[in-house]
Formats: sequence, structure tokens, C-alpha cells
Amino acid sequence: MKVIGIILGILSAIGMLVAFIPLLGWLNWINIPFAIVGLIISVVAESKGGTILCAIAVVFGIIRLTLGGGFI
Repeated sequence: MKVIGIILGILSAIGMLVAFIPLLGWLNWINIPFAIVGLIISVVAESKGGTILCAIAVVFGIIRLTLGGGFI
């Protein structure tokens, strides 16, 4: 499960970076729930790397949605 948590963390971090490209901010609506699932799996598996990557993806995704007007 640790490997799955790290893989989900890496994928959510890549999704977060892609969502910073202008006009692709909508990708955060898919990436944030994906990162939350990865965060839960990483916490259960006690994987520090996956937990940190998923948490960063969630926080920066929410900030990006807030700045881009995704949350009204």
C-alpha cells in the first residue's frame, strides 16, 4: 500500500502542475478528489512521501481554484 500511496502522490503532483497551465484550471476539480483518495491511502499505509505529495496537491489545487474563480 505504501507504493500505491506514493504512485498516487506522484500522479496527483503531476496533475497539479498541469492544472497550473492557463485554461487548464478545471483539471483541479478532478485532481483534488484524486489527491484526497491518495492522501487517505497514504495515511493508512503510513507512507510519508505519498502523504506529503498528496497534501501539497490538495492545498495548491484549492489555492489555484480560489485564485481562478473556481470557488464562488
